[in-house]
Parts: sequence; structure tokens; C-alpha cells
Amino acid sequence: MVDDRGFATLEDIIAILAEDTEYPLEGTLLHATLDHGLVSPSIFKDRGNHILYRDPDLDVLGDALLDFWEGQEGDPRWTDMELVIRDGRFDLRYVCADAIDLEESSIDRRTRIVRSYFGDKPIIYPPWPEDDLPTYAL
Repeated sequence: MVDDRGFATLEDIIAILAEDTEYPLEGTLLHATLDHGLVSPSIFKDRGNHILYRDPDLDVLGDALLDFWEGQEGDPRWTDMELVIRDGRFDLRYVCADAIDLEESSIDRRTRIVRSYFGDKPIIYPPWPEDDLPTYAL
């Protein structure tokens, strides 16, 4: 689904999140940082006693988010998006760049945002796949 101008819609984003059949859509948080040609989405699932990070499909979700962001009007354009789905409803929050503390790292900001929605529970990240471990030359 696209809007009448041809851009992805919020319904498109939610439909992509719902494609994760391993975990329900209920209790999902999407945090995304966007800019021209840049998208950094993170998906978290509230699992009761912990929060589970889900790897986003950048080819699908990333493209839809960029398309959605490019379809937004206004200036300054928002840079962060927080979409939480719970109790059969969604809440959406946009954050403009001037409201972001540049002293806070993006990892710390993301963790703070997750905790603001789901509380102070452990966040479980999946292990790196053996064939995809990062390597660094010194």
C-alpha cells in the first residue's frame, strides 16, 4: 500500500513488522533513526520478563522506512521514530534532531527508549552467526 503520492504508509510499516510470525506483533517497539540515504531501524519484542531484539530486514523494512520518511512534509523533518504496538493499538512518536542529546551515544539513546516503553528488563540480543563474525585488522 502506498499513499496517493506513491510513498510508503504507516500501515506498510506495521504490515512489515507483522510478517515476523515467530513472535506476535503485540508488544513490538520499532525505533528508527533516519536521514537522507540513512536508515537505522531496531525492533524489540516485550517477552514479559525480558526484551528480545529482532534483526530487521533492511532490504524490506529499511526501504519502506526511507520511503515513508521521504514522503513526510515539513521542516525540520524528524530524525527518530518510535512506534510501539500494544493492547491492540499503536503509539507513534517523532523526534526532531534538535531534541536529541548529541552527548548521548546512539546505543545509550536506543536502550533508554526501549526501557521507557518496556521497563528495566534485560535486553537479549541474538548471537553473531559463526560465518558473519566481525573481524578487524590491526
